[in-house]
Amino acid sequence: MPTTRQDAAVCHAEALVWEQHCCLPLDPDTDVDVLWRYAKAGASFVSVNAGYAPHDVADTIRVLSGFRRQLLARPDRYLLARTIEDVREAKATGRLAVAFDLEDTRPLGGRTDLVQTYYDLGVRTMLLTYNQRNAAGSGCHDESDGGLTDFGREVVAEMNRVGMVVDTAHCSYRTSMDVFAASTAPVVVSHTAARAVHDDSRNVWDDQMLACAATGGVVGINGVGMFLGDNDASTEALLRHLDHAVELLGWEQVGLGLDFCFDQAGDELTANPDLFPPSYAQWDRLEFVEPERLPAITAALLDRGYAPQAVEGILGGNFLRVAESVWR
Repeated sequence: MPTTRQDAAVCHAEALVWEQHCCLPLDPDTDVDVLWRYAKAGASFVSVNAGYAPHDVADTIRVLSGFRRQLLARPDRYLLARTIEDVREAKATGRLAVAFDLEDTRPLGGRTDLVQTYYDLGVRTMLLTYNQRNAAGSGCHDESDGGLTDFGREVVAEMNRVGMVVDTAHCSYRTSMDVFAASTAPVVVSHTAARAVHDDSRNVWDDQMLACAATGGVVGINGVGMFLGDNDASTEALLRHLDHAVELLGWEQVGLGLDFCFDQAGDELTANPDLFPPSYAQWDRLEFVEPERLPAITAALLDRGYAPQAVEGILGGNFLRVAESVWR
């Protein structure tokens, strides 16, 4: 029997919708109020990127400080998420809980003690590498894969101690598998897609997904058309990857990390071309699944026969479970 609009609306309203990764322009004066688009689409939590490979410690602190200042100035809309209780409070009060993530370990400046500092500033997730090799390991676009380094193992151990979620999106195959083996806490692949569905080096193979799930972690499917297939950011393209991940892992290990970029002009690709392979430049405009599509994703999952419990898990309950296990 087809899902009615009312059924889908009720399911979406009851779910705690959790967006595991999105990107604002990395300028401390960026207007962060564009994040409210997620709240209007029914989300209660979003993880915002606050730094990546080109950024040093000073750059990252500036961005975090600017974003935090603006969010704290709007307590009517935003709640900086320190705990899981903060996320639940945001859901109960119609606000948007916000935490931060870092896409690379270069913002550590070679110091593992900064993991605690960033955690105290609201960073709850960090990737080990971004596309290319750094001091912690290899990236998904490296020609050779050296795996996780000794420094990388120290970073993973410190993240486990502090309560920061370890993330292998953008990591090489061997680095990700080494991280899954090294971490004593659940690991996530926050924003990726299934390489079995679309063979792109940014996507992950089935055995990587299985190894992530074995840690108790979650694989977040992104909404970037280039990775979903031929720059196709349709809901159907997204669902092909979600279906594959659920069939492989079970719905309990799958979530959403749409990787929506509020600056879609490609400024980062232009400013830092060495970080990206030539294939990134083949499209005049990259297509993304936008926040406003979240209710439609709920309806599409229900139409596909997913039970409401499974839909609520994919929309956010599964990433919430990981945060409950890891955050301190």
